[in-house]
Amino acid sequence: MQLITYLGFGGNCEEAFRYYEKHLGGKIEALFRYSEAPNVAEIPADKHKQIMHVRLAIGDAVLMGGDNPHGNFAKPHGFSVNIQVDDVKEGERMFNALADGGTVMMPYAQTFWAERFGMCIDRFGTPWMVNAGAESA
Repeated sequence: MQLITYLGFGGNCEEAFRYYEKHLGGKIEALFRYSEAPNVAEIPADKHKQIMHVRLAIGDAVLMGGDNPHGNFAKPHGFSVNIQVDDVKEGERMFNALADGGTVMMPYAQTFWAERFGMCIDRFGTPWMVNAGAESA
């Protein structure tokens, strides 16, 4: 079994996933627009360029997402996407990229459970935690 995080967006999914691809070192393996849906005639024209589904592979991990249809997007709350890396400098690079243009909730620093840990909400509204180092739990 795999648990895969699926992120919802309100029209900026492609921009977010291109950013994640670049800064998290992944590769977009699939990207489908609403214009490609079999029921495209039922989808408002202003949604056609939006993303119905995207799949980003990052090493052995997968992150998926899409623009929520029919205007039912709500800002995410009550969860964070957690990144666990061994290398503290790589964790710092990722944290800084995710925090750029967003909001730092907890600066990237040493904690009692990890060599480094930080929390932020990125410019797209997605909450992240970055755990780095051998002590991470």
